[in-house]
Amino acid sequence: MANLLSVAPVLLVCDVVAAANYYREKLGFSYDRFWGEPANFCMVRRDNLTVMLSQVDPGTKLVPNWQVVDKMWDAYFWVDNVETLYAQYQKSGAQIDYTLHLKPYGVKEFGIQDLDGHDIAFGQVIEE
Repeated sequence: MANLLSVAPVLLVCDVVAAANYYREKLGFSYDRFWGEPANFCMVRRDNLTVMLSQVDPGTKLVPNWQVVDKMWDAYFWVDNVETLYAQYQKSGAQIDYTLHLKPYGVKEFGIQDLDGHDIAFGQVIEE
């Protein structure tokens, strides 16, 4: 039997350098390099998790999930201290999409939007 070890969402972006820098400066991710000439791909990482950023051709219309299905995320991260992360993102100037609150499904969560309008949520299970 094979075990799955990790997953990396792939987000389409208009400007991979700007997107990677937003993830680094506002969301606490890091990156080692860009791929392509000119740059068109980057993997940003935080806490052993990866988000892949792939640049689209100029003029390509990006459609984040929430524009197709109301309030649907493009990526969701489970965290161990959502209140601390929320405070970090408020301080860094990340674009908070919806504020920290307890959802009916027992998860305390909040969401941010990146430069390309992707909704990224962060949640912590509060009730089992």
